[in-house]
Amino acid sequence: MTVTDPAAGDSTRRQHDLGGLELGPIDRHEHPRTLFEMRVDAMLMLLTHPGCGAFKVDAMRRAVENYSRLDYEQLPYYHRWLKAIRQLLVEQRVLTDEAIEARLSALRARQESGGQ
Repeated sequence: MTVTDPAAGDSTRRQHDLGGLELGPIDRHEHPRTLFEMRVDAMLMLLTHPGCGAFKVDAMRRAVENYSRLDYEQLPYYHRWLKAIRQLLVEQRVLTDEAIEARLSALRARQESGGQ
């Protein structure tokens, strides 16, 4: 979806700025959250809690809003959050990309071998 501001006649809006556009009704019905969604939400709550303070919610918003239009439009909502969490953990030097990749590789190997 390309977001344009009809009043301005161009694409001056950023991909997340949909206010005032006629895009149809919003589905406000609750849906059961998946385990993945609950885990991502829990990670965000823990990482932004004052007791941990890995980063602030404002940083999370900045990370998501700075995605390319393609990433913003193609990534599902919680995948955007997860990508931002990873980016911020590296940016704040809580973890390194290498450490994250090593852990993901170990988890994939364990899953492929039939382990939990």
